[in-house]
Amino acid sequence: MPIPETMIADCVNDLRASIAFLTRLPMARPTPAGGADIARAAWAFPIAGIVVGLIGAVIYVLALRLGLPALPAALLTVTATLLATGCLHEDGLADTADGFGGGATRDQKLEIMRDSRIGTYGVCALIISIALRASALAMLGSPAPVVMALIAAHGAARATLPAFMYSVPPARSDGLSYAAGRPTQQRALIAGALGVLILAFLLGPALAAIAVILLLIIIAFMAWLSTSQIDGQTGDVLGALEQVSEIAILLVALR
Repeated sequence: MPIPETMIADCVNDLRASIAFLTRLPMARPTPAGGADIARAAWAFPIAGIVVGLIGAVIYVLALRLGLPALPAALLTVTATLLATGCLHEDGLADTADGFGGGATRDQKLEIMRDSRIGTYGVCALIISIALRASALAMLGSPAPVVMALIAAHGAARATLPAFMYSVPPARSDGLSYAAGRPTQQRALIAGALGVLILAFLLGPALAAIAVILLLIIIAFMAWLSTSQIDGQTGDVLGALEQVSEIAILLVALR
């Protein structure tokens, strides 16, 4: 039975919307992606992550071909992924660390998270994040394991976002997370299934099982933390979730 053309067109539009939302890559769209577009495209977040992982993988292979040692190549790889995403998730990690670490009340935490300035907690969180990712890639060393780990980490980490958006309500009545909306349960499940398939295909069943368990723990912990701190989630919390998930998968890949 042929696939309806409208379904194909919807899938293509969702892919464009997810890549436009999660990266800085130019995507030709007739109209800018709005909140409803993002919620509908949430199932494709893991595919947008694969694109980011592929960009990093190309840079790593090129750096090794140019004779660079593994650590500088890994740092260039992380830099490439930062440029590809416009530091979207790193900004969220820093703001979440500053808000949760520096605010005494819910309102103070949300105000700090909205402030464009970065504090000590945020700086430390970014240093730890970049150092862990780069060192993990450098320890993997040869191109093949790094390519597989990069694609797995970026794809599966973004697969956690729709489930979190569906499960934890926004903490604000404005902002990125509120504007993005709440994906349906079906779309969150599709994203999760894609994440599991990415992990199984690239890391193998055993490591994939470990990674899935870790990701479920991370989602549950972040849901509890953000609810207890600010009564919900924000775009910054989603960025922090992606970063922690990405690091966890890279560390699993080292086993």
